[in-house]
Amino acid sequence: MTTKEDIEKLIKKANEAKKGKLDLSSDEDLSIAIMNLVSIEEHFFFTGAKTDKTVYYDLLGEAREMRKELLKKIIKDYEGEVWCISKHLLAASMRLMEVGTKEQTKGNKKEAQDFFKKAYELYSLFWGLNLKLVNVKNVTKIDENQVNNEDKDTKSLSSKLGLLVKKLVDCCIE
Repeated sequence: MTTKEDIEKLIKKANEAKKGKLDLSSDEDLSIAIMNLVSIEEHFFFTGAKTDKTVYYDLLGEAREMRKELLKKIIKDYEGEVWCISKHLLAASMRLMEVGTKEQTKGNKKEAQDFFKKAYELYSLFWGLNLKLVNVKNVTKIDENQVNNEDKDTKSLSSKLGLLVKKLVDCCIE
């Protein structure tokens, strides 16, 4: 359940981070590079499978090692499955961006925008987890009585995080 108070705490935390020495513009660039490395791993896999040439699996391994090394630069402190979740959030975001771009090229702008929105929500969730804007320590199970039926804000948590990421991550900082 995300309340107005929770959102205000997230905004406060984001503003405090902005005042600090976080250079998220570099980390944002690095996250895009990591997305592409995941994609490269997939392409090496499929090329190896289609051609029966094992050299592509060796190259996949090299790309994977580089991706792991670079991911450690962004994800310094994690628990449980957060490392793997983060990798998959970036990979899914990248794939949705690509599908959105293809839809846009076909002239399907509405579908493209939907894919782009979903891609950005996943990307924002990645940053929310890794900047500790999302507190998952006490999450076990969401019971029906924990859902706030009075919350009229229809934005999802990832959508709300997207607004914070827009404010926090400025790729134009040099």
